[in-house]
Amino acid sequence: MPPPDPAPAPPAEAVAPLIRGVAVLQRLTEANGALSPSALERATGLARSTVDRIVATLVRMGYVRLDGRDATLTPRVMELGNAYLAALRLPDLLSARADALADALDESVSLAVPDRDGIRFVHQATRRRAMSLSFRMGDLLPAERTAPGPLFATEWTADAWRTWRTRRQQDPHDRRFPAVPPVLRPPAGPTAYEDFERRTRDAAAAHYALDDQLIEPGLVAVSVPVRDPRTARIACVASVVSHTSRHTAAGLRDTLLPRLRTAVATMEEDLRQAPPPAPGAPRSGTALWTGASKQELGREFVESLARGLTVLTAFGEGRAELTLTDVAKATGLARATARRALITYEHLGLLTPADAPTDTAPDAGPAHRAFALTPRVLSLGFPPLSRTSLPRIATPHLRALTDAIQETTALAVLTESGDEIQYTARVPASHVMSVDIRPGTRLPAAATAAGRLLGQGSPTTPTPTAYTVTDEELEQGVRSIAVPIRDRTGRAIAALNAAAHVARRTTAQCVDDILPALRATASHIETDLHTASRFTHVPLT
Repeated sequence: MPPPDPAPAPPAEAVAPLIRGVAVLQRLTEANGALSPSALERATGLARSTVDRIVATLVRMGYVRLDGRDATLTPRVMELGNAYLAALRLPDLLSARADALADALDESVSLAVPDRDGIRFVHQATRRRAMSLSFRMGDLLPAERTAPGPLFATEWTADAWRTWRTRRQQDPHDRRFPAVPPVLRPPAGPTAYEDFERRTRDAAAAHYALDDQLIEPGLVAVSVPVRDPRTARIACVASVVSHTSRHTAAGLRDTLLPRLRTAVATMEEDLRQAPPPAPGAPRSGTALWTGASKQELGREFVESLARGLTVLTAFGEGRAELTLTDVAKATGLARATARRALITYEHLGLLTPADAPTDTAPDAGPAHRAFALTPRVLSLGFPPLSRTSLPRIATPHLRALTDAIQETTALAVLTESGDEIQYTARVPASHVMSVDIRPGTRLPAAATAAGRLLGQGSPTTPTPTAYTVTDEELEQGVRSIAVPIRDRTGRAIAALNAAAHVARRTTAQCVDDILPALRATASHIETDLHTASRFTHVPLT
């Protein structure tokens, strides 16, 4: 990927550590979620000592963990993208319609929003096939290589078109879009622009657009705009995406476009009837937490970075547009600190001035301006984690638990039949004699602690303090204890299990020594799961 164009100089009041921290998160995102500190040093151009301090701060915030030499993004960082998606409301209001359309058509369906001269997906209902789509929520794609792009371009200003032409001239191979294959033989001269301009004119007239293998050979899509009933402008674009082994682009248009248009009409009616959002409670105490972290870690904790990132989480459902006063109140930050963070994010394109309230003068000062998050917030860690699974979420926590209790730990789910459990993740303890059950293994539910826990009637039966113990019932010498893992609705969807040899721990010792650590680990897994599953589907296996 070529270096980005020289960015405009930041305003004098911008927070330099916050700019650097955002750059580290973006480079980690582009690298699929993990880079070594030395690779981060090269990718960002920052000094190694600066990278180390930023990584240490992100680790403290729970946004990054250290896996050996690598800094790795954690599901906790998705709370930044969740703030944007909650404020946007479109995934909450329209995702069920998109999912139902995907089921009815047996094709993938997506919702996309514009990000300057690109697009980003904010919802994906993907069909599982051998030839499946690899796009992730939050991925940035060049507008001219997509079906939604021409539709969004129908609303571009003259300045937006100039920006697009400049970008095409400077990056004809699309090297700055890591989510798509590069263009090997870009067109030269006027043809580099004419095709997209023609497609935009066609989209304006027909109110739909096609992608006929523009991203890569074999991929086709048809898109229809979903309009905001208040403004008649495009709120998002709904697309049906398929493969040429199933449809040609023309066939997709002829057979599925009418059903897509019907679904979009229903989506627009949903938007029309949607009640005003009820503001949720913003995070509180962040200023106190960052201050305490600074006192504990000293120079290794970049307080201005941590405080700046908390500003993004002040936004959310019912808090789509916030003034400086709103942000300071929600975060507990001093107004001067919040103001500098807002200035920084506006410079980085992560915030944009919102429409001024009707009772606010057009020339109102910064304290009265309202701001809104932009889709670019999704570039802060969201795409590589948007297709995570429960075993991937749980495994780092299993490693920490195994190290703490020195017993083999595992994650298990109930099979569809209900009479077996399947182990989906496992971390063995370092003993000569240990329980050797590998991921994928199935066992009778009635003979295991995890199976008994998950098989207790309805999925919500296990109480918050529930646990089960089995004593040499699966195999002689094996003693096991399990606690539930719950989803966002409180439903027990998996069990966290620790197994030991009877010679090492009595049943009472398992309860006294292991159970508290199991419960604490289950809580950590649930926190990550609930964050990751707010707007994405997290498979259990």
